[in-house]
Amino acid sequence: MNMIKISDVTEKLALFIDPLSDQKHLRTTSRHSSGSVLHDFSVGEYVEQPTYLSLQIGHNCHIHLEPQYLQYLNHSCDPNVFVDVTRHEIICLRDIEENEEVTFFYPSTEWAMEQVFNCRCRSLNCLGEIKGAMHLDKNLLPRYKFTPHIMEKLYGQVSEQQSVNEPDTN
Repeated sequence: MNMIKISDVTEKLALFIDPLSDQKHLRTTSRHSSGSVLHDFSVGEYVEQPTYLSLQIGHNCHIHLEPQYLQYLNHSCDPNVFVDVTRHEIICLRDIEENEEVTFFYPSTEWAMEQVFNCRCRSLNCLGEIKGAMHLDKNLLPRYKFTPHIMEKLYGQVSEQQSVNEPDTN
């Protein structure tokens, strides 16, 4: 599948588009090591209600990312970055090769997805329908890294012997 490069957005990232789907995504322009900071971000704006483009950074707090091109970080069930909402950094979970798409696990930051979707990441670990962390099977939790607010909800429920798949009533 031929992707079309739209532009270099930093010395580390370029914006691409899939001509068949018109979906935009970010790819690396060089190799990055596991544990390194790929990019930092700030709050573009706080939003009262979650949106398709917002990122959950706290129990009831959602933002739009700045710089805006970070909205093109797509989901994967086998992500290569983690969005650290405490330090406002995008951290490499493993070595990332040049020209590799940059992806994160949406439920790592989102308790309930504003728009549920069918994942097309083609990973061997693909979960199919992505609805947010509240819908994850507790046996999958060790596979992923989660933000503090998601960890509190996930492990708060697990410690109370509630199913992680049950809606949060708080």
